[in-house]
Amino acid sequence: MGIADWFGFGKPKAEPRPARTVPTRIDLLAAVDRVEEQARVGRVPGMVMSRLTRVTRIVRQTIPRMDRLGAGSVHAYNVMATATDYLPEAIGGYLRLPRHWADTRPVDRGKTSLMILIDQLDLLAATMDKIFDAINRADAEALVVHGRFLEEKFGHAASGGSLGLGAGTPVGPPPPTGDPNPSSGSTSRLPPPSGR
Repeated sequence: MGIADWFGFGKPKAEPRPARTVPTRIDLLAAVDRVEEQARVGRVPGMVMSRLTRVTRIVRQTIPRMDRLGAGSVHAYNVMATATDYLPEAIGGYLRLPRHWADTRPVDRGKTSLMILIDQLDLLAATMDKIFDAINRADAEALVVHGRFLEEKFGHAASGGSLGLGAGTPVGPPPPTGDPNPSSGSTSRLPPPSGR
């Protein structure tokens, strides 16, 4: 070992680590598909599969709308991590255990691995639900604000489908159109509108 080695001159430079890329929508949807396939192949119990499907359905609905959360959003990160990390780790951890042992042996505060997995999936579902609600609530609020703007600009909205003809327009019953007895077989033409 020479003096150059002591000061780091003789060492080859370490290769820079490739920068992690943010998963695309396609990557996230593929991750969701993989975890569902992992659960199907592993033949998880129905109660696990139904909870997993609930989470993946919400994640699939949220992914196309994640741009509304903004760059660097904690909610966007949670959706991404749920698809790529939290779900695969939860399902994989359960599937690595012998089934009978995982379903019957208490491992934490009297709960079996199956019960712990169900709790995790329920927590993820509730969290994804809140995120999806937050995204949709922002769009719904924008719609409400726009409606209030239109009401201020053009007046009050019509009530339940009425035509809002104005106060000066009389609305009466329609004029008679011919034979009041439709079973008589006679057909008559409607009269032309008045004023023509």
